Amino acid sequence: MTRRTRRSRTVALAATAVVIALGATACGGSSSDSGSGTPGKGGTLTVLNKADFDHLDPQRVYTTEGQSMDQEILRTLTGWDESGSKPKLVGDLATDTGTSSKGATVWTFHLRHGVKYQDGSEVTAQDVKYGVERGFSSDINGGPPYAAQWLVGGSDYKGPYQGKQLGSIRTPDKYTIVFHLTQPVADFNETTTMTGWSAVPKAHDTGSTYDTKVWSDGPYMIKSYTKNKELVLTRNKYWSQATDPIRQQNVDGIDVKFGQDESAIDQQIKADAGTAQTSIQQWPIAGSDLAQLAGDPSLKSRYYKIPAPGINYLAINTTRVKDIHVREAIEYAIDKTTVRGAFGGSAYGDYATTMLSPGIGGYRKFNLYSANPAGNLAKAKELMKQAGNPKPTMSIAVENTPTEEHFADAVKTSLEHIGIHVNISPIDASNYFSTINNTKNQYDLTWGDWIADWPNASTVLPTLFDGRLIKKNPQSNQDLSYLNDPKVNALIDKAAKMTDVARRNATYGQMDEQILKDAAVVPLMYMNFSDMSGSKVGGVISDTNLAEPSLVHVYIKH
Repeated sequence: MTRRTRRSRTVALAATAVVIALGATACGGSSSDSGSGTPGKGGTLTVLNKADFDHLDPQRVYTTEGQSMDQEILRTLTGWDESGSKPKLVGDLATDTGTSSKGATVWTFHLRHGVKYQDGSEVTAQDVKYGVERGFSSDINGGPPYAAQWLVGGSDYKGPYQGKQLGSIRTPDKYTIVFHLTQPVADFNETTTMTGWSAVPKAHDTGSTYDTKVWSDGPYMIKSYTKNKELVLTRNKYWSQATDPIRQQNVDGIDVKFGQDESAIDQQIKADAGTAQTSIQQWPIAGSDLAQLAGDPSLKSRYYKIPAPGINYLAINTTRVKDIHVREAIEYAIDKTTVRGAFGGSAYGDYATTMLSPGIGGYRKFNLYSANPAGNLAKAKELMKQAGNPKPTMSIAVENTPTEEHFADAVKTSLEHIGIHVNISPIDASNYFSTINNTKNQYDLTWGDWIADWPNASTVLPTLFDGRLIKKNPQSNQDLSYLNDPKVNALIDKAAKMTDVARRNATYGQMDEQILKDAAVVPLMYMNFSDMSGSKVGGVISDTNLAEPSLVHVYIKH
């Protein structure tokens, strides 16, 4: 999935048994407060964010910040308990992690009794069914495509607003929900940790405006929400710790403020005065501040460096930049040292040469282009010569933040050395992904980042490079390179049918290499995300799935 400056996490799972070493990416987050000692009760946590969430509507959210905030408001069928040394899959709304039958094509979940919404009514299996179904409506766009991909009848279903239900989701009683899938999906119960599989009571669904009206069954509920300004959460008095294995309800409320400059947020939290002492940030430290703050020993107890199972990359639109020689020239020309400098230097992450990052099942180390991260201009110029020495003008889409604009400048400088002129198109950060994922808005070059929905290649490459999904998802297209390579598509289909994990991973490694042969993307960095909190914030856990500071156990020290 993407975002944070990360984009949403990814998708398109494979039909297979995935026994992944979750521990591979679940390391390195550090906080001296991670849940030790007795949590204090009361107080307000302030969250300082540079931009509003793309969405909080559970069926539309697909950014890590949005999903992390939704964990305070919403329960999902299953979830990750991240209080130990590595994430553990547990039942959330469900009593356990579900039961598969008929070769993992049928999944059954039993709901906990007594989980209550903010009005005291009980969450039912029918509410979960309705929640999943509403994600099929064209008005409720932007979320992960798993339901449409896997549920029987999902490819033709248009949502519940015309009174039609999806027959492959059955609710034999108030507490039982059964999903019938078109193919075996052995890790379907990891998909159901995502917010698209949460309950929405039909009577409170406001359709495309549900972002600001989300009905809570978690510890906190929306008190007020002024888009691009402030979101205020207050306790859901009907939430019960006895029914929730993941969250706590320590603070009285959460006050999310939007719209401050990234560096202003960094400096405020660093200074640790007044409300900054009880504040945290969800977006990473600005590139211009990262090197200095990462090395500051006085911040150690409130600095969180979270390795992200993901990649920061530049997508080259293969339908607009059609000449493979020009695309290969871009691969050689980009100076990754200046690009990484924009994001904060080595503290941000290692240079990338592949789209799969180390620690993700399927990762294979290879490099098809410049051995020097600073690029190889001689080779790039030679490729431009082979293309007939064109002097194209290209557009690049980036978020309208100083970090991203510095990144765009670095790309522009690199490409002007080989005769490509670049026009920078800054897009409002709160709408960035919904803008670039709409196929009406196409750029020659697009900045993106991607975090695996869970640490497996099946949640990266199929989502980002299955060209058959472009027409299917015109308002939520994740294939920013518009690659539609029959070779890649065939490998995606082949991997989806494999049950042998080693063979399937080898196929994903092949797929990664083919995508780079197509010069569809320039992998830039394997990411770390760094955030800070004030000195009175306790109980922060490093969420290594979302690469966010998790707030599920947060408390204020008194």
